[in-house]
Amino acid sequence: RGAMALPGELWTDLPPERRIFCAVLLFSWAVYLWEAFLAHRQRRVYRTTTHVPQELGQIMDSETFEKSRLYQLDKSTFSFWSGLYSEVEGTMILLCGGIPFLWNLSGQISGRAGFGPEYEIVQSLVFLLLATLFSAVTGLPWSLYNTFVIEEKHGFNQQTLGFFFKDAIKKFIVTQCILLPVTSLLLYIIKIGGDYFFIYAWLFTLVVSLVLVTIYADYIAPLFDKFIPLPEGELKQQIETMAKSIDFPLTKVYVVEGSKRSSHSNAYFYGFFKNKRIVLFDTLLEDYSALNKEPAEGEDGENEETKPKPKNKKQGCKNEEVLAVLGHELGHWKLGHTIKNIIISQMNSFLCFFLFAVLIGQKELFAAFGFYDTQPTLIGLMIIFQFIFSPYNEVLSFCLTVLSRRFEFQADAFAKELGKAKDLYSALIKLNKDNLGFPVSDWIFSMWHYSHPPLLERLQALKGAKQE
Repeated sequence: RGAMALPGELWTDLPPERRIFCAVLLFSWAVYLWEAFLAHRQRRVYRTTTHVPQELGQIMDSETFEKSRLYQLDKSTFSFWSGLYSEVEGTMILLCGGIPFLWNLSGQISGRAGFGPEYEIVQSLVFLLLATLFSAVTGLPWSLYNTFVIEEKHGFNQQTLGFFFKDAIKKFIVTQCILLPVTSLLLYIIKIGGDYFFIYAWLFTLVVSLVLVTIYADYIAPLFDKFIPLPEGELKQQIETMAKSIDFPLTKVYVVEGSKRSSHSNAYFYGFFKNKRIVLFDTLLEDYSALNKEPAEGEDGENEETKPKPKNKKQGCKNEEVLAVLGHELGHWKLGHTIKNIIISQMNSFLCFFLFAVLIGQKELFAAFGFYDTQPTLIGLMIIFQFIFSPYNEVLSFCLTVLSRRFEFQADAFAKELGKAKDLYSALIKLNKDNLGFPVSDWIFSMWHYSHPPLLERLQALKGAKQE
């Protein structure tokens, strides 16, 4: 009996900071093992489902089914190894004191630049820059492999190596230009905010997120992709008519040249109040997709940024199907899903800042991660938001996935009410084929991960109104 009680006694004998550290590490590995278990179940589905199931016979040919099966199998294997690497790297950083080491290094660098320990915000920004640089460098081989081996092998990658690196550097610089000023202001607000700093910090992050949402598509996204107004014509008229019929305050419709990067397709809308814009990926539009076009005479179809286009790859949706997809997207707006998501996100943000204010004074939290003499605010934010809140974040993430699936069904039903059921039905099949989505999934994996319902469930929900 004494031997049985030993682990419990050992645990209670540990100082509080060691218990916190061990709990964080154990929970991180518990989450990883749970994810690995789910991925294993799903991989088994990819391996064993080698023929088109009877209920999918009408909507998927065996060649596409096999292509999507092999694509998802490759993605799943890649995800397993990259996930394992990420977990081991995170564990090693914690065990070897990587966070305090980087903090001290940041202090030395800012000290050499003439900023002593009293300039905590400067040291925090150096720390952030080094941490994001480390993350970008260690993630680079995985990103390269994913783009130039997996996506390339299955016909999705449209980038050259030069374009990839130019894009990665640009992304890193733009991220720093946003992250560093925002972080310095947030830390300053926390420092001077007094007892109610969490309210001011929350209001500041709310304003920043609203500003970013407003300027993203107009000023940030065009740094990476070319946006052109959708030319005048039948499709544009139909989109404007549909928007008007549901009182959607549409001001502009853009086509983004997504085919320079990948042949995956998408559509979204953005903007506040009476100033909404719709963005369609060229890969979504049969008439505009660069992948469907032959190079003009005298052109070899290649420049320094894009690869030669594959021949005979018909892709994208017809105008009626594009309208049905937009009907679904506009359904999210009409049914208030966008506003609901913003409200949930801000309530969560406020709660996190409030709990941060409660916990920030606990010296054991800092000691657990190797900070015995100092309690830097940025490190406090990192420890509490990333490690201490991780069980809460897992539960929240699952709840949001369930809610998202519900919203997707509602948006499909909205498109159905607009009379678009038949076109949405065929569009979903086409998009699934273009993106090599695998229509069979393990029920637990699907429940935990899929923010969109499986294809078959969406088609069955639409079938009632589909005119044969």
